Amino acid sequence: MPGPLVVVGDALLDVDLTGEAGRLCPDAPVPVLDDLEESPRPGGAALAAALAARDGADVVLVAAVGTDEGGDTLRRLLAEAGVDLVPLPLQGETPVKRRVRSAGQSLLRLDTGGGRPGAPPSTALDVLRDAAAVLVSDYGRGTTSLPGVREALAGAPLVWDPHPRGAEPVPGVRLATPNRDEAALMATRHGGGSERSGLGAVDDHARTLVSAWRAGAVAVTLGPGGALLSHGESSPSVIPAPPTTVSDPCGAGDRLASAAALAVAAGALPSEALHAGVVAASDFLAHGGAAGYAAPPVARGHGLDLVERTRATGGTVVATGGCFDLLHAGHVATLRAARALGDCLVVCLNSDASVRRLKGDARPLVPQADRARVLEALEPVDAVVVFDEDTPVEVLRRLRPDVWAKGGDYAGAELPEAALLAEWGAQSVVLPYLDGRSTTALLSTAAERARA
Repeated sequence: MPGPLVVVGDALLDVDLTGEAGRLCPDAPVPVLDDLEESPRPGGAALAAALAARDGADVVLVAAVGTDEGGDTLRRLLAEAGVDLVPLPLQGETPVKRRVRSAGQSLLRLDTGGGRPGAPPSTALDVLRDAAAVLVSDYGRGTTSLPGVREALAGAPLVWDPHPRGAEPVPGVRLATPNRDEAALMATRHGGGSERSGLGAVDDHARTLVSAWRAGAVAVTLGPGGALLSHGESSPSVIPAPPTTVSDPCGAGDRLASAAALAVAAGALPSEALHAGVVAASDFLAHGGAAGYAAPPVARGHGLDLVERTRATGGTVVATGGCFDLLHAGHVATLRAARALGDCLVVCLNSDASVRRLKGDARPLVPQADRARVLEALEPVDAVVVFDEDTPVEVLRRLRPDVWAKGGDYAGAELPEAALLAEWGAQSVVLPYLDGRSTTALLSTAAERARA
């Protein structure tokens, strides 16, 4: 990228007030939260800028930030994130959104500060004119309608995350990223409602906006469904989202837009940029979403992160293991039964080397990356962890599940891992197999038919 990514839009301060709700108030049927912890983080355009900076990019944020307590906190957080702030004047108090949360759920949101941005100084407009690429993060507070802003945005590659109360993207925007509801509302304003439903309606709305905005492409985000990308007249593309467990969707749009903007700045096509954005947003949600912003980046693997999030909300962690070479109906039945025992299921998968040592040099037939991908696509499976040892003992020590489930070939016998599980009070269980379903039987049948 030849220069910094410039983010322009409405900056907020987000604060999570998190506590334990173990009792009700004696004078009203409402929970009492004990041991409150306060976690501030950048919000709005400031979050998009901070997330882009976490990707290692040079980022400049053009936004109104006040000189009050909320503004001072936001400035500190931006500096810690490595974001260079070019401030606009703020008329009023810094907008602050406080979420009261317990067990991973939001109970209440308290909004204060209705400050509005003032006219931008010439230095801010110069930053926009000279940008290598710009992300517009509009939260409907007026920044995108300020005098001179739209004109200053006319030249650079532009990704626009719109808001129904904000200005429409400037003509020629490279990529716009409304969500499904925003796209429907904005398309209707241009006379582009749809009589279809589902993806057909989304396609109609996206086509309308491509034409109305003279956009290179419009990506309508679909939550867990990924995003639909339209260039106008041709059939749209759908970028699927990797499966993940979502406890807090807050901030996913900012993560998608920031990653897509970085890709555009690096010369990516809209389809490539959107794919990068969808993957980044899914990973962001897998690590706790906005609520996990304050936590340092982790590199321990999705399985361990999932276990920690499930345990933090009081859930039951279930694990099972095996080679899963040539997945069959017996595997699926066992996985479904295991998932029903708790709130998440982690599959401990033997690596290719581990399978060869256990079953001979002719196995596995399917490499570990493909076996993991197939397992992750199954509805009962929340995460897959690959291990290299002959037994899952070490991976179980790391995961420390509440329940360890194995297939019915252990019925009537003590599981080998039972003594280990007792160290942290976990329960081992045996689940029934479907009769006659096994990888060995499949291979034998295939060999016999090949000889026939």
